[in-house]
Amino acid sequence: MKIVILGAGRVGESVAESLVSERNDITVIDTDDVRLRALQDRLDLRGVSGNGIEPSVQRRAGIEDADLLIACATQDETNLVACKVAHDLFNVPTTIARLRSPEFEAGSPLLERGGFAVDSVICPEQSVTAYVRKLIEYPEALQVLEFADGLVSLIAVRAVTGGPLVQHGLAEIPRLLPGKEMRLVAIYRGDTAVEALDGATRIEPGDEVFILAATDQIRRVLGALGKMDSPVRRLMIAGGGKVGLRLASEIAGDYQLKIIEPNAARCEYLASRLPGSVLVLKGDSTDEELLVDENVGEMDLFLALTSDDEDNIMSCLLAKRLGARRVFSLINRQAYADLVQGSQIDIAISPAHAVIGELLAHVRRGDIVAVHSLRRGAAEALELVVRGDAKTCQVVDRPLEQIRLPAGAQIGAIVRTRSDVDETREVIIPHHDTVIRCGDHVIVFVPRKRMVREIEKLFQVSALFGF
Repeated sequence: MKIVILGAGRVGESVAESLVSERNDITVIDTDDVRLRALQDRLDLRGVSGNGIEPSVQRRAGIEDADLLIACATQDETNLVACKVAHDLFNVPTTIARLRSPEFEAGSPLLERGGFAVDSVICPEQSVTAYVRKLIEYPEALQVLEFADGLVSLIAVRAVTGGPLVQHGLAEIPRLLPGKEMRLVAIYRGDTAVEALDGATRIEPGDEVFILAATDQIRRVLGALGKMDSPVRRLMIAGGGKVGLRLASEIAGDYQLKIIEPNAARCEYLASRLPGSVLVLKGDSTDEELLVDENVGEMDLFLALTSDDEDNIMSCLLAKRLGARRVFSLINRQAYADLVQGSQIDIAISPAHAVIGELLAHVRRGDIVAVHSLRRGAAEALELVVRGDAKTCQVVDRPLEQIRLPAGAQIGAIVRTRSDVDETREVIIPHHDTVIRCGDHVIVFVPRKRMVREIEKLFQVSALFGF
């Protein structure tokens, strides 16, 4: 696929890095020559210097032949105009814009073809907020990702000594957790995936375990792999910027919440936007005296959400040392995130990584509803809609045991509409004899990205298949 990316900032760089690894033809537009040269030296892509809203610059970037424009420059207005120019002048099939303002939401008439011609909106701040909210709801999890409109969840959890399933083989799961079906799709021991999972594979303490299950079974699954934490009630947020304000606005009524912000004017703004139950504090989140005075040691969760990676890391380490139960840090630089994840900082959150899956859904071939990038982009989970019939598609009307998945890939769950009359959807955790039907939403775990193309081909409809 030929893709033009506008903006070589942290989001644009992460998007380019992810898409280049899949052998897409990538061109990046930016006004910063130094940043473009650095990208070209590191990645197999082309850089074009200039203002991305200008038709001549887009033409030099090859927009006339592009399949997709991803506009992720810093300013909303730049991204909106770039999409409009790409659609109206060059008839680009798909345009995606990074938009921070809540005034421009997906489905707004302003974004339709007669408006700014934006096919899809990405907002890293909103994606991070949604991601963090799930982690607040399930504090034992390392990651919680939803499929099929929230009916199915993929959870990553650290196995802990004493968990009912820990130090047992996978064949024992039905006996140890009766009546509740789930599918363990991957185990990572350190940075290495455990190959060829079978009934004899044991879950060891410290393993990072990925499980697909109906969303209403998540708590039981988490409890089976480790000690259940008490629910989160008290939170402290460091940073009252866009992410901090979004999160505080959404959770204020459900938790005891304090927010620390160094800028006095911003504090006044936060106080005017948030309910009176939220305590807004002017101060430095790396100030030990302030954290002690505000009882950080009694916090169930400390969230460092400023725009400064170093401040976020330092404030989290300090909060942890002072007794905060769990600490999450927002980290833009991937190298920092890899360094601190799983240390004293429980979870490192990357804004760019949070939106990669949303973009990949547009790049993938076939009828793909959702994509989630896992293990810092090394693995993926896909939600595919099955189309065609037994003559045109390799998976339709066939039991799982006859479907030739790449080694290590697993079909973890199927969401099926019961009938045309009764549109109730049911979650099926499939077995070897489960038959896939046209219209099913199939959730596939792919341990290595290079396998994605094989999965896409497997589910594609072809008039020639079967002849």
